Amino acid sequence: MSSSCAISPSIRTDFFNPIGSSSIAPGKLYQHRSKCEMSRRGFGLKGIVAAGASIMNSSLTAEPVQGVERLPFKPEGYNFWTWRGHKIHYVEQGEGSPIVLIHGFGASAFHWRYNIPELAKNYKVYAIDLLGFGWSEKAIIEYDAMVWRDQVVDFLKEIVKEPAILVGNSLGGFTALIAAVGLPEQVVGVALLNSAGQFGSANGETSKPDETVLQKFILKPLKEIFQRIVLGVLFWQAKQPARIESVLKSVYINNSNVDDYLVESITRPAADPNAGEVYYRLMTRFMMNQSKYTLDSVLSKLSCPLLLLWGDLDPWVGPAKANRIKEFYPNTSLVHLQAGHCPHDEVPELVNRALVDWLSTVPKASLQTI
Repeated sequence: MSSSCAISPSIRTDFFNPIGSSSIAPGKLYQHRSKCEMSRRGFGLKGIVAAGASIMNSSLTAEPVQGVERLPFKPEGYNFWTWRGHKIHYVEQGEGSPIVLIHGFGASAFHWRYNIPELAKNYKVYAIDLLGFGWSEKAIIEYDAMVWRDQVVDFLKEIVKEPAILVGNSLGGFTALIAAVGLPEQVVGVALLNSAGQFGSANGETSKPDETVLQKFILKPLKEIFQRIVLGVLFWQAKQPARIESVLKSVYINNSNVDDYLVESITRPAADPNAGEVYYRLMTRFMMNQSKYTLDSVLSKLSCPLLLLWGDLDPWVGPAKANRIKEFYPNTSLVHLQAGHCPHDEVPELVNRALVDWLSTVPKASLQTI
């Protein structure tokens, strides 16, 4: 599978609800009001491809990253954990209070390559591959957002075993939110980077009429055959390195970090024998049926501090969405970044600094071992 930073505009999904900058020195903060309006377009399938009032509402910008320590790329992966009979890959580094990093659609733990080493200087950092992505097993199951929620919740219980901060990009952001709601006693804070998810009414679904014999036995099978042919071609095309690089560059405002490391971390998992079937299931049975999972329904149950690290130049998920999240959930800190959809990899030095600054505000008592 490829990165959430590598999905095709031909098909779209509201689940991801993607809804003139001044340059300053990297360490400075200033008040910023987004001029972007909310857009209802989804970012779709770009190939194969997430205590108290608000404390920050600021903006950061910088030159391309230089000399930042990077996680060594290991083709064989780092650590593995068996969950529900499936092999799950994760990276673990550092000592201290735990932080769990959750990648976006189609990416992997390696997408946090510039964040893990820096954060591990003061924290115990975990980066997990969601089931069906990265170095985790390409399980042939029915995928649902709750599958990844359960995976993260069990990872916290079985591997982390103490209160933690969840950090997620794109799909990983929404996964972090629903995991925090699912295990509030162990999640003491959540940070979102250009998160997936849409606002709306979770109760607004209408019942579907019963299928006719014609629909069930003739039209539905023909539709599935057509979908398999089309998506099979799209999968083959989209997993080509040149295509992945092209799509990545469309969502990285600064392309200096779109390199061989990043492309290989996306193309290698796509070579798994089951990757094509997982892609088909995600496209047809997961991404097109997610309207029942809404940001407002999840945020209304959240009880911990929330940090938004938002790439304002993201062509898929603009700053209007971050502003709406902050308006809906007052216990939110918002940092605007002059970056695209994956600010943690595009401007990692700014993301790392903002994240560490925010972590220093999380009540220390909350981070003690259970």
